[in-house]
Amino acid sequence: MEEKILNTKKNGMPVMLLCILLYVAAILGIVFGGINLDKGRMIGLAMFIPGIVWVLLGWIPFCGLKVLKPQEALVLTLFGKYIGTLKGEGFYFVNPFCTGVNPAAATKLSQSGDVDNSQNNLLGVLTNANSANAAAVQAAENGKKISLKIMTLSNSRQKINDCLGNPIEIGIAVMWRVVDTAKAVFNVDNYKEYLSLQCDTALRNIVRIYPYDVAPGVDTTGDGIADEGSLRGSSETVAMRIRDEIQSKVETAGIEILEARITYLAYAPEIAAVMLQRQQASAIIDARKMIVDGAVGMVEMALERLSERGTVQLDEERKAAMVSNLLVVLCGNKDAQPVVNSGSLY
Repeated sequence: MEEKILNTKKNGMPVMLLCILLYVAAILGIVFGGINLDKGRMIGLAMFIPGIVWVLLGWIPFCGLKVLKPQEALVLTLFGKYIGTLKGEGFYFVNPFCTGVNPAAATKLSQSGDVDNSQNNLLGVLTNANSANAAAVQAAENGKKISLKIMTLSNSRQKINDCLGNPIEIGIAVMWRVVDTAKAVFNVDNYKEYLSLQCDTALRNIVRIYPYDVAPGVDTTGDGIADEGSLRGSSETVAMRIRDEIQSKVETAGIEILEARITYLAYAPEIAAVMLQRQQASAIIDARKMIVDGAVGMVEMALERLSERGTVQLDEERKAAMVSNLLVVLCGNKDAQPVVNSGSLY
């Protein structure tokens, strides 16, 4: 299905003014025709009958008046056949029997920019009884308009297992817009629900490739070489892959995915406490390793300085005792409590 843009229909204002003038003329014709009918003149019948016909059927042309705001579109069909799309702001007049089509008009997702126009003052100039019918038709058409603005879809958080089997909760926000109205309306049943479903499936497909945190021996790029990719550390890369995955799925629906961002990422509640303990243990081990490395370096420096300056001569046993004392002082969790020895070591 190829989109056809109707660019030669911006003549709504002249048509509306003409219809209003015809209504005024019809009312005057009924009044003067009725007066002449009482006098038995044929001219009265010639004015009275057309006036009645126009009053009864004159509201039909008003159904062909369409008003579009910037970044709006209206897909039109005539007796089931697609005839074209109105795009761009303006006051249009089309075949009154054309109907707008938007299967997703009533669909409301967790997103911005859903079209929900329920009022239209276009037909406020009508004062006859048939204006209510035209207003109802026009209000229904407003709900059929398709927004071409950039919208943000934020689906609910999902619980997905990463490549190591750990359950995580993740949420994304997707910026998208409709670029082909014909594909969006006719290629899929409901393009909003279709987009939401494809976002969920694409998210699952990509998240299963990555571990939550950096893990050894994991290939996230598919080149057969282990790398350091992770959901937590490679969020930009993961978001880009999610965007490309969604775009490949919604191309047939005339939708363009501009950006995808991870809005929430955490371990699932059932393993969150255990993983927190694991991270804490890993942090403690790393800190202890750094402390021990620093303490050993300080002890080596102290022994070298004492030996170079000849401050004191230490045998191997005294060196071992000094090393032990220094390591206890430097690696302890609490401040050391010194013991002063006033006598000999022996």
